[in-house]
Formats: sequence, structure tokens, C-alpha cells
Amino acid sequence: MITVIIGIVVVIVIVCAIAGIYNNMVTKRNRIDNAWQNIDTQLQRRNDLIPNLVETVKGYAKHEQETLSAVISARNTAVKATTPEAKMEAALRQLFAVAEAYPDLKANTNFTQLQASLEDTENKISYARQSYNDCVLSYNNAIQTFPAVIFAGIFQFKERQ
Repeated sequence: MITVIIGIVVVIVIVCAIAGIYNNMVTKRNRIDNAWQNIDTQLQRRNDLIPNLVETVKGYAKHEQETLSAVISARNTAVKATTPEAKMEAALRQLFAVAEAYPDLKANTNFTQLQASLEDTENKISYARQSYNDCVLSYNNAIQTFPAVIFAGIFQFKERQ
């Protein structure tokens, strides 16, 4: 009778340990997804600011259509990007190059405010990327260490980039 009770207790402890490992991996995976959504939100905010900047620049640089087209193309590339890597690489340097060429534009209050908002958004993206990378590191470590590595394979938890 005692051996049956001990056996049941051992089984319960093992089941609880497996459940704890599984729940830990799920929690870390969900944190990654949440961190990516934070990045995506900031990227969308940045993409929403760009048309306002482009319109402001257009008022000062109508004859620079080629440069503006490149800026619009860069924005469209950022909007169409589907992978985290592609979204991260989308940049706005060309727009600020136009600003350097037009001192009056740099003095424009609307442009200055939009540029400050964009820089603030870029800082938030940087912070969100750091948080995302930390979540991925924690998750990858969790699924690659013993004993979780055994259950990660069973429950099909895959390494994240």
C-alpha cells in the first residue's frame, strides 16, 4: 500500500514538473510574440509619420522629385516588408539627406516636430528590438537546456531568430 502511494506521488511530481516546463516555454514564446507586436506597432507609427514628412518636404523641394520618389519607395519597401529582418532594415536616411540640402526646411516648425517624432519613434523601435532580442534569448535558452530540451522537441517548440 505504501509503495502505491509513493508511486502515485512520484508520478504526480513528474507530471507537475513537465507541466511547469511546458508552461515556462509557452510563456517565453508568448513574450516573444508580444515583443514583436511592440516592434510592429512602432514600425507602423514610423510608417504613418513618413507621409507627413514627405508632404512637408515636397513644399520645399518640388524639383527634387527623384529624391522624393526614392524616399517614397523606401517607405513602400518598409510597409511591404514581411520578415522581422526586412522591417528592421527599412531606413529613412534619404529623407534627412533632403533636409540637409534645404536649410529653410530644417527651420520649418512642422518639419522639426515631425522629425523629432520620428527620432523618438526610432528610439522606441531600438528599445523594442532590444526587448525582443532579450525575449528570444531567454526562450532559446529555455528550450535548449536540460531537461526542457527533451520536451521542447516533443511539444515542437522551435528556436526563434
